[in-house]
Amino acid sequence: MGESHEPLFETKQAKGRFAYKLFACSMLVGICLIWFYRATHVPGWGERGRWAWIGIFVAELWFSFYWIIIQLIRWSPIYHYTHTEKLSQRDETGLPNVDIFVCTADPIAEPPTLVISTILSAMAYNYPPEKLSVYLSDDAGSIMTFYALWEASRFAKHWLPFCKQYNVEPRSPAAYFSKLCKPGDACNPTEWSSMKNLYEEMANRIDSVVMLGKIPEELKANKGFSEWSWGMTSRNHPPIVQILIDGRDHGSIDSNGNALPTLVYMAREKRPQHHHHFKAGAMNALIRVSSEISNSPIILNMDCDMYSNNSESIRQALCFFMDEEKGHDIAFVQYPQRFDNITKNDLYGSSLNAINEVEIPGLDSWGGPPYLGTGCFHRRGILYGRKYSKDYKEDWKAGIERKTAKNACILEEKAKSLITCTFEHNTQWGQEIGLKYDCAAEDVITGLLIHCRGWKSVYINPPRRAFLGVAPTTLAESLVQYKRWSEGNFQIILSKYCPLIFGRGKIKLGRQMVYCIYGLWAPSSLPTLYYLVIPSLCLLNGISLFPKIMSPWAIPFAYIAMGKHVYELVESLQCGDTLAGWWNLQRMWILRTTTSFLYGTIATILKLLGFSKMGFTITAKVSADGNASKRYEQEVMEFGSSSSMFLIIAVAALLNLFCLVGGLHRLVVDGRIMDLGPLFIQILLCALVVAIHLPIYEALFIRKDKGSLPRSVTFVSLGFAMLAYLITIA
Repeated sequence: MGESHEPLFETKQAKGRFAYKLFACSMLVGICLIWFYRATHVPGWGERGRWAWIGIFVAELWFSFYWIIIQLIRWSPIYHYTHTEKLSQRDETGLPNVDIFVCTADPIAEPPTLVISTILSAMAYNYPPEKLSVYLSDDAGSIMTFYALWEASRFAKHWLPFCKQYNVEPRSPAAYFSKLCKPGDACNPTEWSSMKNLYEEMANRIDSVVMLGKIPEELKANKGFSEWSWGMTSRNHPPIVQILIDGRDHGSIDSNGNALPTLVYMAREKRPQHHHHFKAGAMNALIRVSSEISNSPIILNMDCDMYSNNSESIRQALCFFMDEEKGHDIAFVQYPQRFDNITKNDLYGSSLNAINEVEIPGLDSWGGPPYLGTGCFHRRGILYGRKYSKDYKEDWKAGIERKTAKNACILEEKAKSLITCTFEHNTQWGQEIGLKYDCAAEDVITGLLIHCRGWKSVYINPPRRAFLGVAPTTLAESLVQYKRWSEGNFQIILSKYCPLIFGRGKIKLGRQMVYCIYGLWAPSSLPTLYYLVIPSLCLLNGISLFPKIMSPWAIPFAYIAMGKHVYELVESLQCGDTLAGWWNLQRMWILRTTTSFLYGTIATILKLLGFSKMGFTITAKVSADGNASKRYEQEVMEFGSSSSMFLIIAVAALLNLFCLVGGLHRLVVDGRIMDLGPLFIQILLCALVVAIHLPIYEALFIRKDKGSLPRSVTFVSLGFAMLAYLITIA
C-alpha cells in the first residue's frame, strides 16, 4: 500500500453553540433563584407542608444537578466527516481483514429469518469479500438457526453478486424487498423478480421448519447437522463450530465466480451448573473463535436485528483507524442505533433522535462516545486489554496469512476447545480481557475500561444510516428494555468501576461526569415520583408548594419550565421529530422514569445486597399478534398484561386525576375559586400530568381491545388511588 498522509476524516464543531450557551447561562441563573427561594421560604416548624416543601427542594436539587451534568455534553458537540474517496485511492490489498460478529440467543424472540437477513447484509458490504469473515453466535444452540444460516449460505451465492451488480441498498433482503414495490431503474425487472422469489422461497422454507420444529430428514447427513443430538437444549449443549463458507477455499465462489466471505456458525458450550455471562460471554467466545479462524485486526459487532443499511460503513470506519495523523489512538468507532419500524409520531419514543444527533456528539468532544453494544468497530488488540502507547502501530495485514494455514475441520475442532464452559476458569477473560462480566451494561463498562487505558473513540453519524434495527412495538417491551439499560448503568455507578472513582487520574473529570449521565437514570426515578405525586396530594389539602402566580418569585419557575420544554421541542423538531412525537417522548420519559428506572434502582440495590442475581431479558423482535402490530401502526398504545409496571402507571394517573378534580372541587365548595394564586402552579402541574396520561385513562375505561389494560389492573389501581386520596383528605 502506497504511503498517503492526506487526512481521511475531518472534525467540525457544532454551529449555534454561542446562542445555546447564553440560554444555558440564563437557565442557570433561574435555577439559582429557585434554590434561593426554596431556602428562604421554608415553612416554619409546625406549619403544614414543611416536610413536603423540603422534599420538593431536594428533588429540585437533584434535577438541577442532573441538568448541569447534561450541559457538559451539550456545550460543544463535534461531528466527524469521512473521506472514503481518499481511502479508495489506496491499494485494496493493503486494507485490513474485518471480522463481523452477530449474536442471537432465542429463535422465538429473534426469528431465524430476521437473523439471516442481518447476516446477509453483513456479507454484502462493499468490501473485498476475501477480507470479510462473518460469525453468528447462537447462544440457544438451535438447529433451526443453524438450518437458517445454512440456507443463507446458499442464497448468498446469488444475493451478493445481485447487490454489487445493481448497487442495492439496503443489502438486507427482507428490508430491500419489503420497501420496494418494483425494481429500481438500474435493476433488470426480470432479475429483480427472480431474486425476490428466490428469497421468499428460502424464507418460507425456514419459517416452515421453525413451525414444525424439526429439519428435513435428508439434511441430517449434511455437514454440520450431525452436531445436534437428542436431549440438547438451549441451556445444555456442547460447543459447536461450523464453517459454512470457507473464504480461503478457492471453490467458495458466488454465481459470478467471485470469492465469498467466510461464514461461521458458533454455539458455545452451555451447562446449567456454569454461568454463561449472557452477551458478554458470547462476544468473548467469538473473539477467541475468530482469532483461530481469521484473526482480523478489526472487529464489527452487530445485534441480530440491526442489519447493515449502508454498504460503505466498513470503509467509513477505516477512515478513522487508518488516518496517519489522528488514527493511532482510536480504539473503536461507534455508529448510532437507529430503527426502521418507528411510527410517524414515534409512539414509544424509541427513535433516540436527540441522543444520536446532539448528546453523543457532545460525548465525542470529551474523548469519544461510550461503546453502545452494536454497530461498533473495534481494534482486536485493544479488546485483549492493550494499553495505549504512542509507539504502538497496528499491523493491518494481521490475519491475511492465517487464512492459508489450516483446513476447515482442524480449525473447527481447535475453535471448539476455546468455547467450553471451563475454558475461562482462572483466566482474565471477562475482567482484563474481552468484554467485562457481571454487569447488565457490559458494553458501557467495557468502553469505560478502554478509555481508562488511554484510548479514544469516535462517533460517526453518516447521512445514510449505517444500521437499522427493530424498536419495541409494545409498551411492556419498551419499559423492559429501558429497565435493563438503566439497571446496567446504575450498577456501574455503585461498583468499583464508578467513573468518578475508577476514572480518577485516567480520564478527565468532565469525562468522568458525562459517563455518569445515563448511570443516573435509575435514581432519577425517586425525585420524579415525588414530584409526580406530592404536589398533587398537597393540592387536595390546599397546601401551596410554589409561589403565588402573581409573585415575582413565580418568574424563575415559569422561565425554567417553559425554557426547558420549548428548547427540547425545538431541538426535537430539528432532529426530525414531529410535534406529536415530542409529546409522546415526554409521556414515555414519565412512564420510563416511574417504572423502568424505579425497577432498575430496586434490582441494582437488591443485587448489591446479595438478594438477587443478574438476569438478562431478551426483547422480542417481532409481534406474534397481528392485531397488536396493527395497533402499533395506528399509534395505539399496547398494554394487554397485568404487569406491575402498568399498575404503578395506572395508580399515578388516577391519583393525579382524583387530586385535580378534588382540589378544584374544594376551591369551589370553599368559595375560593377566584383565589387560585397560591395553588395555580400545582393545578397546572397536575393538569399536565393528567393530560400526558390520557392514553392510560383510555386503556383503563374506554378501550375494549386486547391491548387495553386488564380489568384486574383497573380495579387494583382504582383501589390504591382511592385509598391514597381518602388518607390525604382525612
